[in-house]
Amino acid sequence: MFPIFQTSDSMLAVILCMVAGAFWAQRFKPLKLIGPALLVIITGIILVNLNIVTGSCELYGVIQTYCIPLSTSLYLLNVDFKKIVKMSKQPLMSIGSAVFCVCLVTIIFGSVFAGQIEEGWKVAGMFVGTYTGGSSNLTAIATGLNASGSTIAAANAADYVVGMPTMVLMFAAPALMKNSKKFQKFWPYSFTQEELEGDGSHQELMGTEEWSIKDIAILMAISTTIVAVSTKLSGFMSADFASAGRILLISTLSILVAQIPAVRQVKGAMNLGLFFGMMFLSVVGISVNIKGFLGSAFTITLFCFCVIAGSLILHLALTRLLKIRYEYVLLGIVGAIADGTTSALVASGAKWKSLISIGMLMGIIGAVCGNYVGIAVAYIIRAIVGG
Repeated sequence: MFPIFQTSDSMLAVILCMVAGAFWAQRFKPLKLIGPALLVIITGIILVNLNIVTGSCELYGVIQTYCIPLSTSLYLLNVDFKKIVKMSKQPLMSIGSAVFCVCLVTIIFGSVFAGQIEEGWKVAGMFVGTYTGGSSNLTAIATGLNASGSTIAAANAADYVVGMPTMVLMFAAPALMKNSKKFQKFWPYSFTQEELEGDGSHQELMGTEEWSIKDIAILMAISTTIVAVSTKLSGFMSADFASAGRILLISTLSILVAQIPAVRQVKGAMNLGLFFGMMFLSVVGISVNIKGFLGSAFTITLFCFCVIAGSLILHLALTRLLKIRYEYVLLGIVGAIADGTTSALVASGAKWKSLISIGMLMGIIGAVCGNYVGIAVAYIIRAIVGG
């Protein structure tokens, strides 16, 4: 009689309902704070541990094999290097500092914590990925390093426990910095109100986006071709590095293809990428062993806190030394820890109208770097502590 859902067709229905339910639940404020990614993982953990769904199904392997590579490719099909090159020096220095600080601090604390955590070197790489380019990088790196479901779930949970209060602080920071005379004296480098208002030509943030079945077909054709070519090329790599190499190849080819203007004009890549990522996270939740998850959660959360706090402090010190305007400093760390959309939302909430598009671009730069530096740091940590 139990589990109730065991076959591939019934589990496909359950997983799609989990994804749809997680998105629908975002209309409720408490669940919106949790976010769709963690919500779908929690739902999976509950369902499998109540013996409602099976923990082993042929469908899971198919989703794990295809969804994250497709998601990774789709996320990067919006990268426009021409816009990045046109950015001024200070925002590039800020996001560069944020990425560097996350990598350095993770290597330092990874040397301490990785040996105490199962698959600790993989967790280190996942944290670098998510804190340089967002949660899509975390799952991509986890797939590239063949991390277990319990490790991925624990890393996502730690990211929520530590990352959510950090994001609340980031949204409150503009008002706190503006109204603090002590901060203004310590950090006198900033924009004038007129400069922040801009000329009124800024685009609406998170406006309505319309996309069609033709867009979906084109995006799927492009992303599946990139994944197929990358998979073929990764077969020539050593078995130990092939999976990570495949993710790096997918990232590189997707970025190169995205430089074709016609590709960037196809709408819906981010949304479609998010959908495939959510399907993978559903399987992550379903595959979690609750005892192993709880056993490693505290240490991973402590590791996560050290990474965020340490990189934030170092980033502030470096950018103050470089005399970077504090608006760029804040958007840089938000773009790294979260993503370009969140960075743009911080700019919008602070009424830094002229910086909304720059905040988005800073997040895109972080996303481009994420998979490369995350996998690199993971292997550095493995060389230090073993694994």
